[in-house]
Amino acid sequence: QVHVVESGGGLVQPGGSLRLTCVVSGIDFSAYTMGWYRQAPGKVREFVATARRSGEIMYHSSEKGRFTILGDNDKNTEYLQMSSLKVEDTAVYSCTPGIVHWGQGTQVTVSS
Repeated sequence: QVHVVESGGGLVQPGGSLRLTCVVSGIDFSAYTMGWYRQAPGKVREFVATARRSGEIMYHSSEKGRFTILGDNDKNTEYLQMSSLKVEDTAVYSCTPGIVHWGQGTQVTVSS
């Protein structure tokens, strides 16, 4: 059985930083492209970042330079380091191996 568990969300002031963690079990983590997506209230889910096992990394244009995706195959864990957070970054952030399996997400709220 596949488990995808995100953590690390919380309340942060504009300009602050957070590191989200995604722990995956039940699949060959190293074989999957890992992605982070987010969904704000009343909006559709949107792409944030993805990391292919080839090393190719992609970011949504609004996150480029502020967010960093990185993985640890030994720990079956993917991270999303976020800095210079903005109010509009407020959303539930979810990670997904291969856009096949999804976790419950972790809430990020950016507010003063």
